[in-house]
Amino acid sequence: MTHTNTHTNTHTPRPASPPNAAPHRPPKYRASWAEIELGALTFNLHQLKSRILPGTLVMAVVKADGYGHGAVSCARAALAAGADWLGVATAEEAIELRAASLTAPILVFTQPPSTALADLIELDITTTATSADYLYELAGVAQLMGKRASFHLKINTGMNRLGVRPAEAVSIVRETQSLPHVALDGIYTHFATADIEGDYDAQRQLAAFKETLAALYAEGLEYGIAHAANSAATILMPDAHLDMVRLGIALYGLHPSDDTRAHLTLKPVMSVYAQATLVHALGIGEGVSYGLTWRAEVPCAIVTLPLGYADGVPRVTSGKLDLLHEGVRFEQVGRICMDQLMVRALQHDDLKAGDTFVLVGTSSGASGNDTISIDEIATKAGTINYEIACGLGRRLDRVYV
Repeated sequence: MTHTNTHTNTHTPRPASPPNAAPHRPPKYRASWAEIELGALTFNLHQLKSRILPGTLVMAVVKADGYGHGAVSCARAALAAGADWLGVATAEEAIELRAASLTAPILVFTQPPSTALADLIELDITTTATSADYLYELAGVAQLMGKRASFHLKINTGMNRLGVRPAEAVSIVRETQSLPHVALDGIYTHFATADIEGDYDAQRQLAAFKETLAALYAEGLEYGIAHAANSAATILMPDAHLDMVRLGIALYGLHPSDDTRAHLTLKPVMSVYAQATLVHALGIGEGVSYGLTWRAEVPCAIVTLPLGYADGVPRVTSGKLDLLHEGVRFEQVGRICMDQLMVRALQHDDLKAGDTFVLVGTSSGASGNDTISIDEIATKAGTINYEIACGLGRRLDRVYV
């Protein structure tokens, strides 16, 4: 059964924020920063939209401060490029978008606490319901306010994290019809293994979700917008697109998995730079950083950069990372500190304080070009690109290009 999309996007997108600094120029107070190329985000959204049918809605997921890229600016750019909805994880994230005068529909993916409901209803923010009890609570607050509260029902088809079981969906949707102050405007599920091409479990989850939609349809129960596809499913599972797709990690130019790379070209949105604060000579046997875990075997130079694990550079990658300067890789040495890290150079490299190094992005020089990706750092940290991207946004000033 195919559910007909009847939603119309009525918001007026705001243009993306103009650049606040030229590329490779640090902010005023600290010589380490992240450049966010909003044109790359627009490119990625258009690439992903090319894989879906006309009329299919697009949700730009900007939770976790836009995966570290800046939620408000990325949301504006995504809406200007054709996104219809915004997705966040928390009430605070949704309220931040409304405070920035973004009027597009917003869905909060988690069921919010009671204390947040009045503010969310007042700001016309759609919440997620994962239990019947929540709907009665939501209806009660909405009734006291004299308003109508919109929600999407989350179906647990196998992720086993949040949501009601498919067998409960018909009774819960029928129950909402007796609650005049709440409105079921959507229904969705989330895949556990959509990033594995042809995976059986993802197909099983999709089948369970479609069976739930069919059961609701057979009972004459309206459920609004049906959505299931995250970034991976948007690329690998066209039969999961339904009424709307949710674009998260791929929007920022990062692939959900190796399986998606062959299908789509994406442009990374974030680059990270730092300018050297000190360059000094080191003699044989001298050590660097806490614990002196690295010592010079030959005379060399040490370059100190204002980047550390408080900026999202994983401490576990100490001694494993490279940084770029004019297209050349320099080895990071010693333990990464909270606010600084050090790289080793040869004495004849002629480096000086103020020289710009690249932690993430492309660097060019006389010897050629080289690129360090978030994926490369994630591999060295033994984690996923999602975690690195979110961490890098923690304290770095952002320059929007």
